[in-house]
Amino acid sequence: MGAITYDTEIPSSISAAKIFKAVVLDVDTLVPKIMPQAIKNVEILEGDGGVGTIKVIHFGEGSQYKSVQHRVDAIDKENLTHSYSIVEGDVLGDVIESITYHVKIVPTEDGGSICKKRSIYNTKGDAVISEEKIKEGKESAMVMFKAIEAYLHANPDA
Repeated sequence: MGAITYDTEIPSSISAAKIFKAVVLDVDTLVPKIMPQAIKNVEILEGDGGVGTIKVIHFGEGSQYKSVQHRVDAIDKENLTHSYSIVEGDVLGDVIESITYHVKIVPTEDGGSICKKRSIYNTKGDAVISEEKIKEGKESAMVMFKAIEAYLHANPDA
C-alpha cells in the first residue's frame, strides 16, 4: 500500500474555539442544514461521537457519491485537534484503501484562526491517484469550510 500526503491551510476570521466547534463537534448536524445538496444526513452506527465512533455520511442529491463510512481516530477539544478516516464508500473508488485526515485549528493574533489539515490517501497496492482526484478533495473541503464560516458570520450566536 502506498500513501500520498498533502497539507492544506485555510485561514478564517472566526475564532479557533468557535470554528473547531462548528467543523468538528457540530458538523454532523450543521452541514446537512446549510449544505443539504452536499450532505443529506449523518448516521452514527456505533459510538458516542468520540474516538472509535463509526458514522455513515449520506451525500445529497448534488453529489456524485452515495455515502462514506467515517471513523473518529482522535479528538482533543483542548488542543483543537481531530483525526478521522474514511474507511468505506464509493468515494474511495478502485484505487484508494482509505483516507486519513488530521485537523488542527490554530488561533491567530487577530482573533481568527487557521485550519491546518493533513490528508493521507492510502492506495491499494501500487495504485496511483490522479492530481484531479486530489484537487477535487481539496476543493470540496474548502467549499464546506467556507460555507460553515459564512454561516457562523451570519449567525454569530450559533
